[in-house]
Amino acid sequence: MATEIASTQDLAIGEMMGVEKDGTSLLVANVDGSFYAINNICTHMRCKLSEGVLTGDTVQCPCHGSIFNVKTGAVEKGPANSPVSSYPIEIEGDRIMAEL
Repeated sequence: MATEIASTQDLAIGEMMGVEKDGTSLLVANVDGSFYAINNICTHMRCKLSEGVLTGDTVQCPCHGSIFNVKTGAVEKGPANSPVSSYPIEIEGDRIMAEL
């Protein structure tokens, strides 16, 4: 069952934010008008990715520079070597819903 994690009004194109929902820390990003959700905790040293920098469809961890794809959670540059989880998104009206 999908859970509301944010509103489309919360994020302009090129913005991201951290959200805590049901015990999960999420990063929600608006990339070119499409919304994506990945786990917000870097797999390298557990820093919050939402405190990093969003560039296109990647986020750079603020602690050691690992880069993750916000569409898939894949590592694009280390030192992290494990991906973060990604969550399917549905838009219902202006609500961003995710399968957690």
